Amino acid sequence: MELRARQIRNNIQTMTPTIELGGLEVQLGGRTILHGLTGVLKSRAIGLLGPNGAGKSTLINTLLGFHVPSKGSVRVLGLDSHTSGKALRSLVGYMPENDAFISKMSGVRFVRYMAEISGLPSEQAMERAHEAFVYVGLGEARYRPVGTYSLGMKQLAKLAQAIAHGPKVLILDEPTNGMDPPARKRLIELIREIREASDICLLLSSHLLRDVEETCDEVLILRNGQIASICNLVEERRANRKFLELETIGAEATFTSRWRASVASARFSPADVSRWSCRTASKSGRSSRSRRTEACKFAG
Repeated sequence: MELRARQIRNNIQTMTPTIELGGLEVQLGGRTILHGLTGVLKSRAIGLLGPNGAGKSTLINTLLGFHVPSKGSVRVLGLDSHTSGKALRSLVGYMPENDAFISKMSGVRFVRYMAEISGLPSEQAMERAHEAFVYVGLGEARYRPVGTYSLGMKQLAKLAQAIAHGPKVLILDEPTNGMDPPARKRLIELIREIREASDICLLLSSHLLRDVEETCDEVLILRNGQIASICNLVEERRANRKFLELETIGAEATFTSRWRASVASARFSPADVSRWSCRTASKSGRSSRSRRTEACKFAG
């Protein structure tokens, strides 16, 4: 019976796109941040990429119903984020980039509190809080005040509160930010396990192409509030496409010629790392430096 119910849920998710963008435009403070985003993302694990200021955070807040579209619409699992915002938020687990803890509250009490806000009864919320802490590997630290946690432990605690109420959609905003390599590896393994062992749909926003490649099946790339590309990673892997990481220093005008010249002289084998992040930087004064990030794809 349980297997049959799971098959039905999988069929529903297969028929219903995870995210649908229909000419989405969002204005904040009289300024247009998202410009007519249109696209359909059907995968259960979606990566969100783009430089600072590309509109990633604005899109996430719009998906959550915190920003009202000035034009167009956005749907998550078939639910309109504006007209069905309350119903949608009950299905969403959100791991924010910035910490929002009550520092003197114990970890398990904090997660219980967040689960209750998400609609679980108190007793069930406490049970789920214990389970979530054990699942992310913080079982021994669950009674400690959150303010005493290390950065890596706080990231895991944020993941615990995001999954405690059993969401259908899990939004992760820069989940590995500031983590050391072993902690990052552990968190990536948890995200992959959630993707493969549950019916949860993932949306992972990150500056790290490696994090997205290791956890996602589809990628939405934003630039200047517009869709630069929607890429199916499964198809890219089947085509044996390879990526590289390139950083150039100098004027923006020379950027294109430099990376093209680098690509033309490069030779890759199937064992090469599959990622490419092109980043340019130019000096702007003696004490400050402006950086512009580009995401570029190379078909090897």
